[in-house]
Order: sequence, then structure tokens, then C-alpha cells
Amino acid sequence: MTGTTEVLDGPAAVDAARSVTRPFYIYAVLSNSMFQRGVFVIFLYRQGFSAGQVALLQTLLFLVSGLAELPTGIIADRIGRRASIVIGQVLVAGCLLGQVATSDYWLFLALFIGQGVGMACVSGSDTALLYDLLVRRGATSGYVRIRSRFTMLGTVTSGIAIVLGGQLQQFSWGIVYAASASCLVVAVLVLLARVPEIRGADEVDKQDGAGKEHVDTTAWRAMLRVATPALVTLVVVSGLMHATLTPYIIFTQKTLSDQGASTALVSVVVSAGFFIGGLTPLLSDRADRRVGYRIIAPLSLLALAAALGLTGLGLVWVTIAAFLLLVGIPEITAVLVDNVFNEAVPSRHRASLLSMIAFVESVLIGIGYLVLGALMGGLGSGAGMAVYAAVPLLACLLWLPVLIRGTRVTTGSEQTAGPNEP
Repeated sequence: MTGTTEVLDGPAAVDAARSVTRPFYIYAVLSNSMFQRGVFVIFLYRQGFSAGQVALLQTLLFLVSGLAELPTGIIADRIGRRASIVIGQVLVAGCLLGQVATSDYWLFLALFIGQGVGMACVSGSDTALLYDLLVRRGATSGYVRIRSRFTMLGTVTSGIAIVLGGQLQQFSWGIVYAASASCLVVAVLVLLARVPEIRGADEVDKQDGAGKEHVDTTAWRAMLRVATPALVTLVVVSGLMHATLTPYIIFTQKTLSDQGASTALVSVVVSAGFFIGGLTPLLSDRADRRVGYRIIAPLSLLALAAALGLTGLGLVWVTIAAFLLLVGIPEITAVLVDNVFNEAVPSRHRASLLSMIAFVESVLIGIGYLVLGALMGGLGSGAGMAVYAAVPLLACLLWLPVLIRGTRVTTGSEQTAGPNEP
């Protein structure tokens, strides 16, 4: 962290951080109570849509969300991070209610576009708001631990919501979607009641920018100032990691099925992997102190490469073991890298720059889906997974010069970690 904001220590840091994080933890639970997430594909099919139409809806949602990252990030810095989150979550809630109220495919296309824009409004703004509020209170030394708990609560809640959504569906699809929308609205109310607003040109920005000769007036100029080769490399490496992990988790369902696993077993394995991915970020703070992101990043990539390679053996229990043992490690890296990104970018344009990073990751994830899908279609699910292991290995090679030279990623002064952060 840069600037003149006083960094608190001891009990004062604990109290300051708790006052910031409590409403965010509640928000993490409510905003991830998306009961339709595990059954929405079934819902779309029951609406009478074909496989091609469902695929188009998903592709559209993904593309719109990625393309909207840049403008929504800039807007969040102008009107406020909390305001952007509120707009995004209300928009998503409205689109969910619209989906359960219509069966017209063209309306679904419009609703999925709106949902993608809403997701982009939230992306980058939530972590930027959390980080800047910690800056204001001088409690950023505990961000890794706080961010890991925030991630854990969201992921575990998602897993529970998926299970509950399947049960609620037995009563009505309307209940499933209305419950999800209601939780988003309550999450918004928590933010409005308990979390103050922060804009780019806020008191935090004045503190961060105190004494600087140059003040960046646009996000693009800010990006050029902080975009060191090491930081750009980290963005690409992180994007390739997500472009491996996300398709791997999704396509493991098909791979296990092709290897003879029953549908019930596949659901149990994927659910278990989901919970593991939610709990392992709790180890992020310890990993950061003992190892650091420079070492954890290549270890995560090698773990992904090993998981993909073992999947290629075609042995169902080996695939299951590799999935459950290795799927959580990249989640630790994701938390540590998020902390580095927040430290590297200025407050004035934090949401904008984080959205730019999210856009790069979204593009790489989209390409990853296409590449892995093509490999599995042409070579078979197991062999395609094994060949795709080249992607995390490539990311390792890209990171190797930064690791060997010990190049600095952030341009500002490193923050000294403080003890006993919650």
C-alpha cells in the first residue's frame, strides 16, 4: 500500500478490520445464495429450448459479462463502488425474475444480456470497495485472510444453495428463482445499511495520492503507470490458471461420465470439489506468510497440469482422486494474486483496473473452453484433458523469469504485514 494512511497494529487493527468485514461476510453469504445455479440448465431445457439455444444463452452471458467489464469498472470509479454493486445485483435479480416469468426465447436472450451486464457491475467493485475501506481504516495488512474468508463463505454458500435449489425445485421453479432474487435484494440492503460509499476521488484517493507529483486522470494512464512487465506477466499467468481451472471443473463431469462413473457419483464428486475449493482459501494467509505468491503460483499450475495428465489415464478413481486432491490449490493462488493486484493499482482507478484484469481473464477462460472442448471432441475426453495440460505448463514457463530474477510486481512500497488481523 502506498500513501500516508496510518497502518494500525494489534487490537486496534483487529477492531478496525472487524467493523469493515462483518457486513461483507453477510453480503458474501446472501449474494451467493443462488438456488437456481445447479438446476438452471434443466430449467432451460424444460422451457423447450434446444441444446444449441442453451449454449447460445451461456455464450452470450459470458461474452457480455466480459465485454462489459471495462465500462462498468470505469463507471464504478465515477459513481461509487457500492452504487455499482447495488445496480448490478438489482439488475441480476430482475433478470432472474424475468426468466421464470417468460418462455419466449428472444426475451431470454435480452434477459441474459442484462444479467451479464449486472454481473460485470459487481465484478471488481466488491473487492475494490472492501480493499479501499480497509485502506481507510489502516487495516490492509489482514486483507489476504479477510479475502480468503470472504471467498470461502461465498463458495460454501453456493454449494449449499445448489443442493437446496434441487429440493426447492420440487415445489416450483418460481420459488427457486424468487428465492435467489430475494437474497440478492437483501444483500443490497445490507450494503446500503452497513457499508459506506467509496468513489475513485474519495478521501482514500487523497491519502493514497498525497505528495505525488503526477495524478492520473484516466484509467488508461493509470494502467500504463502500474503495468510493469512483471505485473503484466502475472495477469496473463493468472488468466491462464483460471482458463485451466474453470473448464477443467466443468468438463470433469463429462470425463467422469465417459470413464463409467454414474450420474450420482459425478454429482457427489463435483459437489465435494466445490466445497474443497471453498475451504482451501482459508490456508491463503499461512501460505502467503510462509511461501508467498511467487512460489505458490507455479505450484498451482503444476498441480493443474498433474491433474489433467492423471485424468488422461482413463481410470475413473484416479481421475476422482486427482480432482479432489488438486482442485483447491489454485484457489489459494487466486486469493494471493488478488491481494497483489489491489496493492499494485491506485485507489482512484482501482475498480477500473481490476475490471481490465477480469476482462483479460474472461477472454482467456472463454478461449480455454473452446480449446478444451475441441480437444475432448477430437481426441476423447481423457486424452483431450491430458493434452490441455500444456496450458498450465506454458504459464509456468512465462512465470519462470519473474521467479528467477525476483522482479517486483507492484510499483508502490510493499506493505508491512501486521499481526492478529481477523
